[in-house]
Amino acid sequence: MTDQAGAAGFTEPPAQRLTTRETAERLGVKPETVYAYVSRGQLSSNRAPGGRGSTFDAAEVDALARRTGRREPAAPAGALSFPTGITLIGSDRYFFRGVDATELARRHAYEEVAEWLWTGELRPGVRFTAPAEALTAARRAVGALPPHCGSTDRLRVAVVAAAAADPLRFDLSREAVLGGARSLIPTLVAALPTVTEDRGPADGAADGGPEDEAADGAAPPRLARQLWPKLTGRPADEASLAVLDTALGLLIDHDLAASTLAARVAASARAHPYAVVSAGLGVLEGPLHGAASGLAHRMLAEVLERGGAAPVVADHLRTGRRVPGLGHRLYTGEDPRAHTLFELLAEIPQAAPALAAARDVVATTARHTPLHANVDLALAVFSVSSGMAAEAGETVFAIARTAGWIAHALEEYGERPLRMRPSGQYTGPQPPQPLPTVVSQ
Repeated sequence: MTDQAGAAGFTEPPAQRLTTRETAERLGVKPETVYAYVSRGQLSSNRAPGGRGSTFDAAEVDALARRTGRREPAAPAGALSFPTGITLIGSDRYFFRGVDATELARRHAYEEVAEWLWTGELRPGVRFTAPAEALTAARRAVGALPPHCGSTDRLRVAVVAAAAADPLRFDLSREAVLGGARSLIPTLVAALPTVTEDRGPADGAADGGPEDEAADGAAPPRLARQLWPKLTGRPADEASLAVLDTALGLLIDHDLAASTLAARVAASARAHPYAVVSAGLGVLEGPLHGAASGLAHRMLAEVLERGGAAPVVADHLRTGRRVPGLGHRLYTGEDPRAHTLFELLAEIPQAAPALAAARDVVATTARHTPLHANVDLALAVFSVSSGMAAEAGETVFAIARTAGWIAHALEEYGERPLRMRPSGQYTGPQPPQPLPTVVSQ
């Protein structure tokens, strides 16, 4: 991870290619009509890798959309679709405000990526600082929780405590929301207990420490360095910190994932940013979302213990469980976030066994069904090889995605209030029905 300044830090991404389905959605037509455009010379196509289907130049498709009067992609039948200028996913790549997200995360610190997402501007060297009052409230609230509570429990409580300490939380102006976001994220990190090598998370209130705060007059450390001792008791090395920082940047946003949709619904109702983050955290904890990396962690640990993936994969298939860490509905190949993290993890010697175990899982499962690694498997490799608990990936996911939820809240605050109000399709008894009979006790 380097601190390259300004737009010169970016390499120009190659022209984006769209699948036939994506092209049809962008034009608001059926796939058959796309090929009609090709036959009439209004659109050019290239054969997709592997010879399956065609791909189309996104700029050419957009130009055709303008000529035909289509301004926005048509939503698939029955699907929710909302305009957003934050993240674009397509052709096994994804982009933050038009910039390749993997390149951005590798070249810039998490805080810089967050600023890009929020403002469309790069601020080289920017650091976030937790205000003393919010941090004290969050640490006290987290310290009062039972020892068995997980990190997401602690983060949810920390958000509520930080909100209670901010009397200006109802100010939804852009400047106020950005200021609150820059203080909330480091508050969440600092409120988590520090992990020790021999006994796991410290008991009682979350403690400070040299990684949490800067010396007088000095800039605070990067968020990744502050987060590291909350995840593992092992000392930090620069290569591992680079992986953590890159993972945070990669996970900031991923279009309208379930937790992000929940955050936007809250913002549509004009909930304050802390409540927006609380809404996102509530959904993130599901095993099919942020908690999925914990399942992959436990699977990888078992693969290492049993000396191979075959018996572990067989157990999953025998019991009807899906193999965690594989497949993603938005990518036909390997998740680009996983690909990026695997490349960085390959440079860390202590990650080699867990990385080999992950590759073994992918190869073994490929005999049954062709699924590729997703970011949960990459996070599992990182957490297993770094001596972290199974929930560490979920913690990284939650901290990272907080910035994305804020970005979507800022966008939603500019839209018509309460626009996300779908209608239910009633399937109950048809009225009028008689009053229910009172059941005697």
